[in-house]
Amino acid sequence: MKRKIWFRLYALLLGGLTAFSLTGCGGKEEPANVSAAEWGSVDASSDQAAAALENPLDPEEMFTERDLEGEYDASSAVLVTLEGSTASCSDPSVTVSDGVVTVTAAGVYILSGKLEGMVAVEAADTDKVCLALDGAEISNKTGAAIYAKEADKLFVTLAKGSQNSLSGAGDTAADGTNIDGVIFSRCDLTVNGTGSLQIEAAEGHGIAAKDDLVIAGGTLAVNAAGHGLEGKDSVRIADGQLDITSGKDGIHSENSDETGKGFVYIRGGLLSLVCGGDGISAGDRLQIDGGDLSILAGGGNGGSAVTDDDGGIVSAKGLKADEGMCINGGSILVDALDDALHSGGDLAVTGGSLELVSGDDGIHSDKTVTVAGGSVAVTDSYEGIEGTDVVISGGEIRITASDDGLNAAGGNDGSGLQGPGGGRYGQKEAFGAEECSITISGGVLVVNAAGDGIDSNGALTVTGGETYVSGPENGANGAIDYNGQGRIAGGVLVAVGSAQMAMNFGDGSTQGSILANVSECAARDTVQLLDAEGKVLAYFTPERSFSSVLVSCPGLVQGQTYTLSAGGKETQIVLDELICGTGTGGFGGRDGGRPGRFGDPGDWDGEMPEGFGGPGGRERQDGGPDREPRGGGQEEIPGSAPPGNM
Repeated sequence: MKRKIWFRLYALLLGGLTAFSLTGCGGKEEPANVSAAEWGSVDASSDQAAAALENPLDPEEMFTERDLEGEYDASSAVLVTLEGSTASCSDPSVTVSDGVVTVTAAGVYILSGKLEGMVAVEAADTDKVCLALDGAEISNKTGAAIYAKEADKLFVTLAKGSQNSLSGAGDTAADGTNIDGVIFSRCDLTVNGTGSLQIEAAEGHGIAAKDDLVIAGGTLAVNAAGHGLEGKDSVRIADGQLDITSGKDGIHSENSDETGKGFVYIRGGLLSLVCGGDGISAGDRLQIDGGDLSILAGGGNGGSAVTDDDGGIVSAKGLKADEGMCINGGSILVDALDDALHSGGDLAVTGGSLELVSGDDGIHSDKTVTVAGGSVAVTDSYEGIEGTDVVISGGEIRITASDDGLNAAGGNDGSGLQGPGGGRYGQKEAFGAEECSITISGGVLVVNAAGDGIDSNGALTVTGGETYVSGPENGANGAIDYNGQGRIAGGVLVAVGSAQMAMNFGDGSTQGSILANVSECAARDTVQLLDAEGKVLAYFTPERSFSSVLVSCPGLVQGQTYTLSAGGKETQIVLDELICGTGTGGFGGRDGGRPGRFGDPGDWDGEMPEGFGGPGGRERQDGGPDREPRGGGQEEIPGSAPPGNM
């Protein structure tokens, strides 16, 4: 269930024309030539990006050589044959009593056969013990199937070609410890090897470790009433195939007692998680460097919120981290009732391929969201990307939102406090207002939003990249909205939407920008900006009807004449001032503002973007041949409609 996302920079120019008029062009002095570096917010974006990537987890420290080997020396191993409620073994380090097989020393123990009871590990706290499962079936109606009471580290190794199964009550008390996993370890625990393991937890968790939990190989199928995997200090996944169905979180790590612990790290593997709670929940940090993840949380976007025993709403986010999140690679597909990605700290995406469906925000951070690379497709959401600060410096990003596409610090409709209709998924914390920002310096961003396309309750700064916005069709919203300073110094930006609350960039901008009101244009009516020689500087084929056009691109020179066409007709524009055209709405912002947002979600129509591009300096080609695509084609997601043109 994946798709590669490719943005086409050059495509067929649809040369329709409709009548429109410019507003507020000319009559002012050109603003001072303020460099982008002098704005402050541009430099701040670099600091924000650095903060988002602070204290990353070191991959070299996540796994030991023995974790990754997944092998053992069978010639020197101790053989343990499980036989109903007992077991046979000739080694004195193994004892059997009342259905409990106890291992008391370091070494490798090969388990085979069936046991109705428990395998316990009670070794010295310096001993490393390996339980090699080779056709083992262990069931315990009153507790854990495997319980590591004491050791330095327990390895559960799945023998090559073996099929194994464990089941347990998974929620009993012993020795002052709540034994709440089918495999429960009070020490570090590693599961590795190449065999398979089926775990059934009618109560409690599938695998639980009070220290570090490592999954480094094997094929695991976990069905648990509680969490699928739980590691108090950390959960680390290097490889393996995991199929987890859980009543609570799929993968959970939390340690409120020790700073820096309670994190989740993933570098590989094939993970499929179907969870009643969060897909992956980290009390500290979450870092993904690779792997293939598919997550369905809380029944997905079409699910319904549920309450816990105390009456609180159960968290059902795709990926959640309390202290910070960093995604550097991997293929990630999330369908979540709540936010697809949620961080209580900074959140950074530097690589990988993300396909996100959310009943609330596609990506949410209580602090800074940074997208610096990779491909991100938010195919359904209330708001696409939300944070106190939003920094786009690279990557390929497509967003469909029923409210705002990008949102810094919530919106005028209270979207920072709750979802649509009184709360699509519970309550949110209220953000501040003018201390937030949106900064775009690179990448390709394509937005389809029923609310504001880009909404900052503070500053909006554009210095590079390519930004294309199919904005709202209702008059209470606009393609861009900011409540502080709006400045542009580079990049390509084409944004369309309703005319009533349209905004242009403000004083201090160093790149030309044109805002025009147009007669009502239909969705798929192409917008083009041409120079005096007829060369196309920028173009876009929006997915929504529109009555306002905002366009800015390199090459706009004050005093020169340009042609702006939309849908069927065109007009000549003399760029008398660098910022040409003023919005009609507005209150509250230093450079202009406007109230409110309403609207219905927009849908993808099944095609990839064909109608947008930057200043290519090409001859106008109304009805001409298709442009060359950048990057190639796309891979379909089975069973879902592919995103449509923006």
